Amino acid sequence: MINDLWYKNAVIYCLSVETFMDANGDGVGDFQGLMRRLDYLSGLGVTAIWLMPFQESPGRDDGYDVSDYYNVDRRYGTLGDFVEFTHGAKQRGIRVLIDLVINHTSKDHPWFQDARSDPHSRYREWYVWSEKKPANADHGMVFPGVQKTTWTHDEKAEAYYFHRFYDHQPDLNTSNPEVQAEILKIMGFWIQLGVSGFRMDAAPFIIATKGAEVTKPVEQFDMLRKFREFLQWRLGDSIVLAEANILPKDNFEYFGDDGDRMQMMFNFQVNQALFYAFASADTRPLKKAMEATKPRPATAQWGLFLRNHDELDLGRLTDKQRGAVFAEFGPDKNMQLYDRGIRRRLAPMLGGDRRRIEMAYSLLFSLPGTPVIRYGDEIGMGDDLNLPERDCARTPMQWSTEPEGGFTKSPKPITPVIKDGPYGFEHINVAEQRRDPNSLLNWTERMIRMRKEAPEIGWGDFCVVDTGVDGVLALRYDWRGNSVLILHNLHAQPAEVTFDPDIGEDGRQLIDIADGASSSADEKGRHTIRLDAYGYRWYRVGGLDYLLRRKEI
Repeated sequence: MINDLWYKNAVIYCLSVETFMDANGDGVGDFQGLMRRLDYLSGLGVTAIWLMPFQESPGRDDGYDVSDYYNVDRRYGTLGDFVEFTHGAKQRGIRVLIDLVINHTSKDHPWFQDARSDPHSRYREWYVWSEKKPANADHGMVFPGVQKTTWTHDEKAEAYYFHRFYDHQPDLNTSNPEVQAEILKIMGFWIQLGVSGFRMDAAPFIIATKGAEVTKPVEQFDMLRKFREFLQWRLGDSIVLAEANILPKDNFEYFGDDGDRMQMMFNFQVNQALFYAFASADTRPLKKAMEATKPRPATAQWGLFLRNHDELDLGRLTDKQRGAVFAEFGPDKNMQLYDRGIRRRLAPMLGGDRRRIEMAYSLLFSLPGTPVIRYGDEIGMGDDLNLPERDCARTPMQWSTEPEGGFTKSPKPITPVIKDGPYGFEHINVAEQRRDPNSLLNWTERMIRMRKEAPEIGWGDFCVVDTGVDGVLALRYDWRGNSVLILHNLHAQPAEVTFDPDIGEDGRQLIDIADGASSSADEKGRHTIRLDAYGYRWYRVGGLDYLLRRKEI
């Protein structure tokens, strides 16, 4: 089956059904509510929706503790509602990706309950056990400062079980062939119901060896190939977007040398270097991260994001770089999390400065890869730091000035709606911004349209153009004889740069994609461009004659 590589030029929108739109007034978002907002998402221009977990769960970890992989949490609706949603999305040309949380289950899952109750249960070997507490039990926690151990004693099983995450999330023994077969069955089930792929949660932990005797886990990369092959046979253009915060030297292990493993991965290297660039106006580490992650198979693609539902993980930065990002965007301890990251949303991190927010999103849409945006960021939603851990950035969508931001008719939403301060729903909401042509929402829609009109970013090769100013990033993309050149000024003051785009005669004329303004080169082929503080420019290379020769108009 032929994969059309649709993900190369997608715009992915991440949302939680629970906090997006409540249709029945019980305070919890649901699929019927999401259906009502599909036209909004279609109008925004997104081409794929990534759903955070919505399957049956006791809800101790926002659905990442699954208790039934084959059903919808009853609070959100039914399997019938889910299929209506995927059908409605397909009618609008929008694909659906869902979270695949298979590193662990909820401790309430019938598999674990059966496994802990009977040492001879068929599910006993589906989890990881030890008669004694391993010596390394106090190391390797995913949530340091919140977790105390990775091994917890279960009285009924009379043994310790392994959990890389919280103690209510026992790890599956993913090396077990029966577990792997079940994972394929889970993927096949949701593909049959209209899903186009999966965001694989915690991919490195899924493929790592587990056990009391394991001191240095070994990744079983063939497992990724098995997942890929299964999906390609079930649905040729389905994909896996892996969450894997790894070093560049390991990228090909996940993508596969021939592109036969993961189609997409999140680029954590670029994400972390990007926030250092925001904090310091020093783009050198960002350029280094882009160059380090540039090699990849032709069919592979990076997923790029600014903020998502987790903390902003800064663990790959140096201590000095991390300190600079903390000082700029999360100076208070209450803003930080897990000794490595920041738990705030983008708008408050950038001080609500519209110039910086626009620049940040313009950068996201112009970096090499596929942009992934978080629900509410298109209107500049804030966070509620009174909520624990990552819940602060998971507040309900703010639709209008109606009570509870138009999210629900209930006076008691599942999570408090932001009501006070500059990010309260009376100030930040969709309804108000739809009526304002200069709003962030309408700017985002225009930016998405501009990104779609520059397929060179998704398909082409990039190079960094030297501007001579560390705080000004210039990227050139080339694909099928066409080129775009995009500049960003990360400084808080205007900057003027002189550079040669190095594209020969065609590079003498630059046409601004947004407003049609042009820049002509001097006699030496150089362009001099002035950028406002936090300014940006998107140029298509070549004037009218060039475009006619390329038969683009």
